[in-house]
Amino acid sequence: MLSRIFSCAVVGLEGVVVEVEVDFTNGQPGMTIVGLPDTAVQESRERVQTAVKNAGLHFPRHRVVVNLAPASVRKVGPYYDLPIALGVIVLGGHLAPETLESTLVIGELSLDGVVRHARGVLPMAATARAQGYKRIIVPEMDAAEAALIPGIEVIPVSTLAVLFDHLSGSHLIPPYQPSDEVPVPLYLPTDFAEVKGQEHVKRALEVAAAGGHNVLMTGSPGSGKTLLARALPGILPEMSIDESLDVTRIYSVADQLPAGTPLIRHRPFRAPHHTISHAGLVGGGNIPHPGEISLAHRGVLFLDEFPEFGQRVLEVLRQPMEDKFVTISRAQGSLTFSANFQLIAAMNPCPCG
Repeated sequence: MLSRIFSCAVVGLEGVVVEVEVDFTNGQPGMTIVGLPDTAVQESRERVQTAVKNAGLHFPRHRVVVNLAPASVRKVGPYYDLPIALGVIVLGGHLAPETLESTLVIGELSLDGVVRHARGVLPMAATARAQGYKRIIVPEMDAAEAALIPGIEVIPVSTLAVLFDHLSGSHLIPPYQPSDEVPVPLYLPTDFAEVKGQEHVKRALEVAAAGGHNVLMTGSPGSGKTLLARALPGILPEMSIDESLDVTRIYSVADQLPAGTPLIRHRPFRAPHHTISHAGLVGGGNIPHPGEISLAHRGVLFLDEFPEFGQRVLEVLRQPMEDKFVTISRAQGSLTFSANFQLIAAMNPCPCG
C-alpha cells in the first residue's frame, strides 16, 4: 500500500504543491528520500523516526522509501518532516488514508515530536486555496499567518501526538479563528514633529511622499538627514490590505516576520549598511532569496553615506527602480521578486565645499 500526503514548497514568492509518497520495500530497515531534496530534507530521516517513536507510535521496521514529487522542483528546508511522518503513520495502519484528503501539511519536527515554525506559510496557504484544498495543517505559531488567506480551514498543531489524536478522532483540534487585535507594527515611524527646523526639507519630503519620488539629501553631519529619512514612512499613505499581504508574503519567504505579527500593516523602512554586497541588496544566493530592495517593497529604502556604497551596488539599482521588480537568474532557472520602493539617499558635501 502506498500513502500520499500533500505538502508545499516555496519557489521565489509562490508555492508549489509537493506530493509526498511513502512506501515500504524489502531490505535493511531505514529510510531513503528521493525527489531532489537538499541536506535539511535528507536529515528528516533521523528526525521523523525519533519523533514518531517519542510520540508513542510504532515506526515500522522496514525499508521506507519517500518520494517528493515533482522531482524537478528542488525541496529546501525541514518542512516535510510532518507530512513524511504522517505518511509513515498512515502506511503503518494507524490512520485511514481518507483522513488527509484535501489537506495540505507543513511542519518541522523536533526529536520529541514538537512541531516547529515553518518559513513561507503565507504563500503556501494561498497556494492551498488556489489548488482547491479545504484544510491546511501548520505549526501552532504560524496559524495566524496562514489564517490571513480566507476560504481555507487552518488546523494549528503543537505536537505530532496531538495531531494524531485529532486525525484519529479521539481529541479534535478546533480550527484557528483570527483575532481582532491590532498587530504590532514592523517599524514605528518617527514623527515629523520631532524634527526641529528644516522646513524646506520637510516640504520636499512631503512632495516626494505625495508623488512617490526618490530623494537625495546633502548636508553636513548632524544636520538631521537620517532623522528626516526615518520620519518619511510616517507620512506615507496607509497600506491597503492587498499591499499588506504583498509585503507580508515577502517577509514570510525571507523568514523575517516579527514574532506576533502575522500581517504587516506599516510600510517597511530598510537602511542597509554601505558595506552590503550587491547580492544582499537586490537578492541572490545559490537558492535566490529576497534582498533589501524587495524587503523595502511598498516602503522606503534608505541609503546613508551614499558615496560609500560600491559602484556596482549602485548600478544594480537602476533596473529595479525602473521596472519595480528584480529578476535573478541562476543555472536552475530565474526568479522574480517585487521591488517597488522609494529610494532616499543621504550624503555629506564634498570636502572642498
